[in-house]
Amino acid sequence: MGALEVGDRAPEFRLPGMRMVDGRFERDEYSLSSRAGRGPVVLAFYPLDQSKVCTEQLCSYQDDFAGFEELGAEVWGISLQGVESHEDFAVKNGLTFPLLADHRNGVGAAYGVALGGSILRRSVFIIDGDGIIRWKHVAMLGFTYRRSTEIKAQILRLFPAPSGNAFAFAPPA
Repeated sequence: MGALEVGDRAPEFRLPGMRMVDGRFERDEYSLSSRAGRGPVVLAFYPLDQSKVCTEQLCSYQDDFAGFEELGAEVWGISLQGVESHEDFAVKNGLTFPLLADHRNGVGAAYGVALGGSILRRSVFIIDGDGIIRWKHVAMLGFTYRRSTEIKAQILRLFPAPSGNAFAFAPPA
């Protein structure tokens, strides 16, 4: 499969995941189709639970999580580790947004961010409620990531009038 581009339909998936709510875990299955017609979802692919840079990256998203919610967007972290690893990671770092387990599911490969099947390239995709990729960043090096302020700025650029579940696309340039 070739690289996904802005404007392409995002590959559908169904992944097991967890979210920490009020100090307890809620396990569920997550799919893009479950977000149909709603605000954007930010898929944040990351290499490894508990690594220094991944912890820094996801903690920065957590610190600004309310800002994403105010824009009507959801953040979903995706790595190859299982749900149990995600639970440990979430508890240790106070992460409350969903962490999804792409363990043997090939979602990273479908998005073109899998490196040899054993690690995911640090990448971010903003996908609208119709399942279309509106923005992406795929890191060339493993230690760089997009800050939450940049991702939120892209959401505001792409959807200039977020209001609850309603979004307006930016006018054509």
